[in-house]
Formats: sequence, C-alpha cells, structure tokens
Amino acid sequence: MAQPITPELLAMVDAIARHGSFARAARELGKVPSAVTYAMRKLEDGLDVLLFDRSGHRAQLTPAGQVLLRDGRHLLQSLDELAYRVKRVATGWEVELRIAVSAVLPWQPLYEVIEEFRAAGPGTTLRFSTEVLSGLWDALAAGRADLVIGADAAGAPAGAFRSQAMGRTQFAFCVAPHHPLARAPQPLGAADIAAHCAVVVADTSRELPTRTRGLLRQQPMIVMPDMQGKLQAQLRGLGCGYLPLTLAAPYLTQGSLVACATEAGVMLDENVVYAWQARKPGAGLAWWLEKLRSPRLCESLLGLGA
Repeated sequence: MAQPITPELLAMVDAIARHGSFARAARELGKVPSAVTYAMRKLEDGLDVLLFDRSGHRAQLTPAGQVLLRDGRHLLQSLDELAYRVKRVATGWEVELRIAVSAVLPWQPLYEVIEEFRAAGPGTTLRFSTEVLSGLWDALAAGRADLVIGADAAGAPAGAFRSQAMGRTQFAFCVAPHHPLARAPQPLGAADIAAHCAVVVADTSRELPTRTRGLLRQQPMIVMPDMQGKLQAQLRGLGCGYLPLTLAAPYLTQGSLVACATEAGVMLDENVVYAWQARKPGAGLAWWLEKLRSPRLCESLLGLGA
C-alpha cells in the first residue's frame, strides 16, 4: 500500500495550520483552493483520521493533526538538511572537518581563522579536539582527525600522510617562585629535579606508543587532564615541569613563574608540522591548508609573532 504522507502534503498541512484557512494556504502554495481541499481529504482518507476541524471560521488542527504537524515539521527540516548536505558534498565541501590541535598551542590565532572559514559560508561543521604528544599522529592515523596542527615531526608514524613544517616549539622548565627549586643552585641536575613532584599531561594516543616529555625515571608526578590544568598546578607550586612558552610567557614576565636553567642536554624544543592524509583533500581541508601556509599564522601559533 502506498504511503499517503508526502513532503508536499506535509507542507500543505503546515500552511493551513499557520493561516487557519485552506484558501490562504492555497495562495501561499500557488494552488487553487479546491486542489488543497481535495489533497487534504485524500490524505485524511488514506490515514483514516480527521486532521482539521472545519466547523468554525478557522480550520483547526485535531489532536491527530497536531501530531502530524509537529513530527512532519521535523521531517521536512531533516529533508532540507539532507538536501543541503548532498549539495555540499557535490560541490566538494565536507559535511564535517575534524581538526586536532596540539595542547601546547594557543587558540587565539585559530579563532581568527575559524571566523574567516565561517564567513566563507561553506556550512561545514568544524569539530576540534586537543591532543598531547603521540595523540596527534594517532588521531590522524586512526581517522579521528582530517588535519593535525602542531605534531612533533620526529614522531611521525609510517603511513600515507603529508606534512608541512611550521617551525619550532620552545619550552622552559618552570616552577612557582615559592617552589624549592626556584632557590636551588642552577643549572638544575637530574637528581635535583627527580627529588620533586612533576606535573604532566598524559599522552592522548590510543593505538600508537605513548611518550613522555621531560619526565625522569621514578619521579613522583601529578597527571592533569589538560595543559591549562598543568599550568595552574605549577602556578600553585604543586610541582615542576616543562611548559610551552606559548602559554608560560605571560606568567614568566609577571613573575608568577620562574624559568630554571637545567644541565646541558636537557632540551625539549621540537620541530612541529601540520599534517593530513595523502588523499586528495576536500574543499574545506584545502582551505585550511592554504591558510596554514601563512608564516605569520604559524609564528603566532608558536608564540613567535610580533
């Protein structure tokens, strides 16, 4: 048996309910009143329910009609969204673009790029995540991200990836002014550092081998959920550790943090890249790749901009 409900009939029900009149609904829809009346009668017969109470001056929805209108509006919206998504795919714009950003990078420069992307009007949903250490490459390899920004070039796994250099991240070993290491003789040796609790952010990798950065063997530690939590813990003097200058610089300038010299050979600066899968990018990813070619943007993300 053919389904009596169609998108066109749902649109008719919606117009009649809004106007309270079959005639005014017909004018809106560009139809003659008799055609709208006949279509509604046929729909009611097909469903074996009464959708409109026609006894008064205005056509009023019955309880059954109210249910049809409410759910029908959701269905019409879903159909419109489906058509829009299909059109976007046909034009090359992704329905959703997933971007993983290193936890050590500041977000402020990215907000400006996001504004430009929205102004371009593709309608693509941007889904961001924050990843730590090997988590960036893991997100790309596992398909959780279409683009990663700020990945350690030295940690790239085998796979069909393309990448472009961004520059070098800079880190400093930081403690609060009241932390014991702030008053210890410098440069700090491994034994000096190992005697104190480290504040770390765990590697977010799920499949690739996890890594640590600047953590000594058997050093007690506090594992925070994100880089902001690590920063706040070190500001309170709860522990020590390396912080990216992109986040620590303002606190070092105002004296809320102290940068300690460490023995030669303890260097955490990294060459970082943005990377994507080797297949042909969609229009949205291509747009982001073009933006990331800007030296000024990369310098801002690495804390090197003016």
